[in-house]
Amino acid sequence: MKRYVVALIIGLGTAVAAPAFAHHSFAIEYDKEKPIEGTGVISKVEWTNPHMHVYVDVADPDGSVTTWNLEMGSVNSIVRRGWKPSDLKPGTEISFKGYAGREVRTRAAIDVISLPDGRSFKGALTAPDAPH
Repeated sequence: MKRYVVALIIGLGTAVAAPAFAHHSFAIEYDKEKPIEGTGVISKVEWTNPHMHVYVDVADPDGSVTTWNLEMGSVNSIVRRGWKPSDLKPGTEISFKGYAGREVRTRAAIDVISLPDGRSFKGALTAPDAPH
């Protein structure tokens, strides 16, 4: 019986602690010293947790196109800020500002997305170490 209780406590402790360890820090993934901004056309949107992603095709100066992976907050945090799926549709041209990825140059944590109609939305970064 004692072994069962110890195993149960260890198992529950691991189950509760695992998500906390799995969530990454802003500073590990992104560099607040590397602000980025750009304009491009949405190619894909993933309304998924734990973080929403918007993929944007950006024309480079040489004429080639680079797809950026723009990471936002959770779907709930995005919806609470007034976003709707109809706001971010493939084919929509947007402007964005954020912070470049440390490892992947075309990955960014988004601070603001601006739509063609003039509306701007915060990217809903919720990490305590994210710049605001």
